[in-house]
Amino acid sequence: MSAATTRSRTPDRLCAEAVDLARSAAEEAAAPGVVGEHAGLLSEGDRVVTHYFECKELGYRGWRWAVTVARASRAKIVTLDEVVLLPGPDALLAPEWVPWSERLRPGDMGPGDLLPTDAEDLRLEPGYSGEDEPVPNAAVSEEMAELVEAEDAEVTAATPANLPVAPSRGSIAAVAEELGMRRARVLSRYGLHVAADRWEEAYGAKTPMAQAAPAFCVSCGFLAPIGGSLGQAFGVCANEFSPADGRVVSLTYGCGGHSEAAVMPKPPRPAPPVIDETRVDPFPLRPAADSGSVSVTADEDSAELGHS
Repeated sequence: MSAATTRSRTPDRLCAEAVDLARSAAEEAAAPGVVGEHAGLLSEGDRVVTHYFECKELGYRGWRWAVTVARASRAKIVTLDEVVLLPGPDALLAPEWVPWSERLRPGDMGPGDLLPTDAEDLRLEPGYSGEDEPVPNAAVSEEMAELVEAEDAEVTAATPANLPVAPSRGSIAAVAEELGMRRARVLSRYGLHVAADRWEEAYGAKTPMAQAAPAFCVSCGFLAPIGGSLGQAFGVCANEFSPADGRVVSLTYGCGGHSEAAVMPKPPRPAPPVIDETRVDPFPLRPAADSGSVSVTADEDSAELGHS
């Protein structure tokens, strides 16, 4: 251990006694009444000492005002070095900052929000042509820029030695753009797998809805197929009554809205009536006077009333 390191462990006496100087500097830098009691000191080196004072300002629990004082060699006057507010061992700190790209979650984007993608995004790879530069006939291509410069240049009497030619329209990139197949980047294999895992977790065979479904989406008439390699395992639900309407669903997903889940039952046949209302049962209106008399039925009584 060097001698300088040994001397730095013991605070300089004059610097350690300069508590009033350090407090005055802290009170000048802070708001009135927020500098508390002296909370100790620390030797920073030869004739350099930092004094700590408690901070009473709201929202800064555990923070301390750190005032560093120093003294020149063979000098008897202590001077001020710096004043700063620092967190203590038990200070209340803000959570560690996380980049926005790591804080972003599905569903956080709203109308008007823009989400830039990283140039080295693992989910993407070069498109159809695989070229990094723009196509020759693009407005930002180097060949088109040379033509613009040639048109803006002054016309000379002689023919320029190196006259730029029109960009070639027979390249792979130019043909791909004219056919609508030109994209700067497309999904990589990693991007496909990440999307497939995410969709399978949300609308896959292991979800409670699929476990209770009568059949899979692969046999449902409401499944709209999608192209590409993802179409071998996924489709889009087009059943407005399904919980997955408009969502990308796995072919092994299912719900109660399957087109072939059940056949509408026929209306049940009514049970035969208990009382036959198609026939008339005669019954006496008045009890018989004696055993030899004939009882009058309802039909006979109606006939007598009609003749009277």
